Amino acid sequence: MLALLATQLGSLISPAYACGCGAMIPDGRSRIGVGRESSVVRWDGATEQIVMRFSVSGDAHRAAWIMPVPGRATVELGNPDLFADLAELTRPEHRTRSYFWPRNRDWPFGSGGRDEVGAARPGGAPPVGVVGREQLGDFDVARLTATDPQALRAWLQANGFELPEGLATELGPYVAQKWEYVAVRLVPKEAGRTLGGDLDPLRIRFASDRLVYPMRLSRLAKTPQSLGLYVLADHRMEPRSAIGGAAPEVTFADRIDPKGGAAGARGAALAELTGGEPVFLTAIEQRFPEPARIDGDHELRATASDTPYRRAVYEDRLLTIGDGVPVWLLTLVGAAAAVVAAGALALRARRRAPGGVRARV
Repeated sequence: MLALLATQLGSLISPAYACGCGAMIPDGRSRIGVGRESSVVRWDGATEQIVMRFSVSGDAHRAAWIMPVPGRATVELGNPDLFADLAELTRPEHRTRSYFWPRNRDWPFGSGGRDEVGAARPGGAPPVGVVGREQLGDFDVARLTATDPQALRAWLQANGFELPEGLATELGPYVAQKWEYVAVRLVPKEAGRTLGGDLDPLRIRFASDRLVYPMRLSRLAKTPQSLGLYVLADHRMEPRSAIGGAAPEVTFADRIDPKGGAAGARGAALAELTGGEPVFLTAIEQRFPEPARIDGDHELRATASDTPYRRAVYEDRLLTIGDGVPVWLLTLVGAAAAVVAAGALALRARRRAPGGVRARV
């Protein structure tokens, strides 16, 4: 108990670096945790857009994170309705299935239950270059280039972006590949307000000939991470590997038409992101119980076929007829009656057979 208490107290004092695509750290000795990161990725083969939203908890008034991107990026506030549209579009189907024999909670044992089933590059530039810096809502956004990871970390610190000690090491591979960076400070406009709940989404756009979702910096996270990824592309997409997390789980896959069609219209936010064109939507969930095991970025590829899929939640119900009479009970009663009737017929037949026993008058 003492060890558990010490662990819990330690988690209250230590900052929680938690971010699926970057590294987040709060100000001073306050704490912040990103329990979930939800992102929408739109890729048309040449341009990639990422709309990301964090659900945070803690007592921090300020925090910062950094996201590497493979090319020159533009940043703007995203439409929060986009996530509601996609959550509604990809929600599981609710189905009912019947079973014959009573289970633990059925009469005569009790009352029924429910099962949930899943129905499967700037070379030659100075050490740090500032491409742009703007204030977007509660976000102070800097778009940067860098040829030296230590110089990049020094610039971030000097400009109010407090980030983890191991950041320069983890930035090394990105600097070597001549990626650029989007550094974000979360600074609420309302004085004294702490960061909590769903933050405003950010929309990041950059040129890319492959669909990549940066994840390497999440190795710095100190708590388990959960990633929800909506991918909008020409085909059904899948991660090339688990990159050190649990196996990615597809929860939805189907072609949608934001203007109508088979999937139905789901709002202006989705139509804006896709340009109103039909796309294939793949929803992917993944857990990272030990973020330190993450060994790279998510690179997604088209699957062999565009097989549609929707997760289903089943409600199991005991098979009944009429006013809720269990079929199994009627079956047993019928079987018992049949056995009695068969016995009576057999007895009558024996009595009437030649040489059978006859009653004397």
